[in-house]
Amino acid sequence: MAVDLTPRIGKPVVTSTTGEVVRAYVPQPLPPQPPLDLGRLIDLIERANQSLGRLDGIATILPSPSLFIYMYLRKEALLSSQIEGTQSSLSDLLMFENDDAPIALLDDVREVSNYVAAMHHGLKRLADGFPMSLRLIRELHQELMLKGRGSTKLPGEFRHSQNWIGGTRPGNARFVPPPPGQALETCLSEFERFLHYPTYSPLIRSALMHVQFETIHPFLDGNGRLGRLLITLLLCDEKVLAEPILYLSLYFKTHRTRYYELLQIVRDQGDWEAWIEFFLHGVIETSKQGVATAKQLQTLFRDDAAKITELGRPAASALRVHIELQRTPILPVLELAKRLQLSQPTIQKSIEHLLNLDIVTEITGKRWRRLYRYQRYLDILDQGTEPIPR
Repeated sequence: MAVDLTPRIGKPVVTSTTGEVVRAYVPQPLPPQPPLDLGRLIDLIERANQSLGRLDGIATILPSPSLFIYMYLRKEALLSSQIEGTQSSLSDLLMFENDDAPIALLDDVREVSNYVAAMHHGLKRLADGFPMSLRLIRELHQELMLKGRGSTKLPGEFRHSQNWIGGTRPGNARFVPPPPGQALETCLSEFERFLHYPTYSPLIRSALMHVQFETIHPFLDGNGRLGRLLITLLLCDEKVLAEPILYLSLYFKTHRTRYYELLQIVRDQGDWEAWIEFFLHGVIETSKQGVATAKQLQTLFRDDAAKITELGRPAASALRVHIELQRTPILPVLELAKRLQLSQPTIQKSIEHLLNLDIVTEITGKRWRRLYRYQRYLDILDQGTEPIPR
């Protein structure tokens, strides 16, 4: 006998905004009632947890885990922002961090950089013992929107006006979230309570939490990026992940039509199980990709170090430059000299050796303040990061 999912479906609320009357949507509180039927998903849940475990242990096969985490966080930031339409690349972000971003993409790159800052802020707060809460979510939003296009959209403040998704106004929108005031405040209070709900595993809770946050849409802007960031942050807070190396945004970007379709199916039909199945497949696929990428990087670093070793006497300095480029794969000579405490001529000579070995390329074409890129390293990380055509 089929279970009646009607009680899970949110309620329409008539509200007046911008001179017209519209029907907003107020979701039912989590956890879903009737309870989730996870019986048919048991094997998938087990595979997802095993995949996450392998991903979490991936740092053990790399010579420097912090390098992997540094770049993976930037890849997730880039992908999450690309879902919202930004056009910047991983190289653009790294050039921005060297004060050399393309002017035409400055706002796009700032959005990605803000995401990185928000994740770091959240991880630090959790490490200091601060709980997952509405206050932390507001802090994350402030970091996310502080500079660039979002700076006029009330960073760190829940909205006081009606927003909408799709269309040019609430009256022709594809979806209208809860109206501001009591309805929004109640939704947020219930959402905060669920963040610590013990009935479901952290993986299932993160799947539920993401959809609920997207449905509430509590800020004027940045909800999509923040909602995806919260997935990884919750898994880190629950010790499922030791580091933020799950980049689900690649899966959501690749399957973005189905991603948005399933968010709406939950709202319209109460079918949380269909969303969870999609989410778990994403965790499995993304975790496998993460493990494969780490192995590719391990092989690349080892093979390139072997080439450098064959240089003889110049190898010592060149190997140090190679290691520093693993930490930050786009750097100028001046910064390399500063970090390694070597003279600029020594660094320049090492760079020339790496150029001759096809390990690095020069990317600015400038005479001064040239930037050098560890090309194959970025080629591996760039997989799947092509901007979505406008």
